[in-house]
Amino acid sequence: MLSGEPLSLDDCQSFVAHPSCGGLCFFVGTIRDLNLGETVTHLEFEAYAPMAVREMRKIAVAARERFGLHAVSLHHRTGDLAIGDTAVIVAVSSKHRKPAFEGCEFVIDELKKTVPIWKREFRADGTHWLNARP
Repeated sequence: MLSGEPLSLDDCQSFVAHPSCGGLCFFVGTIRDLNLGETVTHLEFEAYAPMAVREMRKIAVAARERFGLHAVSLHHRTGDLAIGDTAVIVAVSSKHRKPAFEGCEFVIDELKKTVPIWKREFRADGTHWLNARP
């Protein structure tokens, strides 16, 4: 899901939780105030929504199949975000912890590789478009 509104970890957890799952794993990416030694004041995220949502769904399906996950929730913000705001949440569930950890890592790594989301970093020396990878 792409959203211009704040993301909810509780919503993601509710979506993936299931009585058969003993392993729930989460990645929450927040906006930090420093990048490459430069002070960051805020970020702006843009996405090509139709393709981004399609790619996010493909990643979720691939993770479920590859790691035997019960459920995957993948949410990313768009728009202006302040320092400390949540930009992305990945939540996964599985019967056991190892597939949950591996699946969660796979999802965030694939999102950064394939989903058309771009970030614009605002710093004292100006603004810079960055690819989605740190």
